[in-house]
Amino acid sequence: MRAVVYKKPFEVAVENVDDPKIVHPADAIIKITSSCICGSDLHMYEGRTAAEPGIVFGHENMGIIEEVGSSVKERKVGDRVVLPFNVACGFCKNCLGGFTGFCTTVNPGFAGGAYGYVSMGPWVGGQAEYLQVPFADFNCLPLPAGTEHEADFAMLADIFPTGYHGAELADVRAGESVAVYGAGPVGLMAAYSCIIRGAAEVYCVDHVKERLDKAESIGAIPINYDEADPVEQIKDKRGGQGTDKGIDAVGYQATSAGSSAVGGEQDEVPNIVLNNLIETVNPTGALGIPGLYVPSDPGGVSDAAKRGALSINFGKLFEKGLRLATGQCNVKRYNARLRDLIIAGKASPDFVVSHEVSLEEAPGAYVKFDRREEGYTKVILHP
Repeated sequence: MRAVVYKKPFEVAVENVDDPKIVHPADAIIKITSSCICGSDLHMYEGRTAAEPGIVFGHENMGIIEEVGSSVKERKVGDRVVLPFNVACGFCKNCLGGFTGFCTTVNPGFAGGAYGYVSMGPWVGGQAEYLQVPFADFNCLPLPAGTEHEADFAMLADIFPTGYHGAELADVRAGESVAVYGAGPVGLMAAYSCIIRGAAEVYCVDHVKERLDKAESIGAIPINYDEADPVEQIKDKRGGQGTDKGIDAVGYQATSAGSSAVGGEQDEVPNIVLNNLIETVNPTGALGIPGLYVPSDPGGVSDAAKRGALSINFGKLFEKGLRLATGQCNVKRYNARLRDLIIAGKASPDFVVSHEVSLEEAPGAYVKFDRREEGYTKVILHP
């Protein structure tokens, strides 16, 4: 089959790789109809992880079941499904507790597994024609038959639940004000989720015009951090007050004002968003941090950053009595409810999608997405 294969930093190629097979009776084989390029894929693409050449990318996958193992009972051939990026067993202690992002079965020696991602287990990615899905009854979320809402449903694999997870981590409630740092795909979904949850004011902080325009289109208030200090901009708009809650949807590749918007060429300050949030959020508020932070970053700007050791203003955090929650999204905690919102016409997360291209066009799409060119904010690949 054809698949997107990592070659070296800033280079992927579409190549022939082995077809997936039923390895365990609980497996299914999915014919991929949509697989998204994620901002997390760019960490590997830019050489900012330990990813080795040859890895097949793709953790945001949906499609049609082509084959099932003998123990698969709930899902059947022909079902249209979307897959959480978390690979999970459904029966370990963490899965039973709802923490499917931290499954202890699928990636021995580590809590958590994912398709096509470095250190997240042996699971091949889905930026390909077909995909092996383990524990298929548990991992496949069924969708209405047909092609309706294809782009909306594709967002259920990762960014819509992850954005909602950010709002959940920050405990966003109706009538509150929220500052979302980052207006990339997850940031936009976090802002959208806050609006769905009834937030009165949502500020979106970024410096890429197309992203800020999308934030404004859903009712968020855009804040361009290249123009002035984002904390002061938000407080000026709120009569000197900060916000009730804050969300970090940026992670460890946060950048300084005036930095290039081009991936891999940015002036990074990996702790800047965390410290800005501490300043932005009012005393007794809460911070949700779904943005990715890693314990090892080969491209870190300092020895500490290379070890994932960041300096934050913990004294101010303590003084203000701020709560902090973080961690990878447990997609299955949210995806069925978010699917039902889409079906009911209450949510349309596909507003974030800027481009839909063929699998063969993936190498060029990676370049443009990484460079934030031509309005590339979210890309769906179709084999």
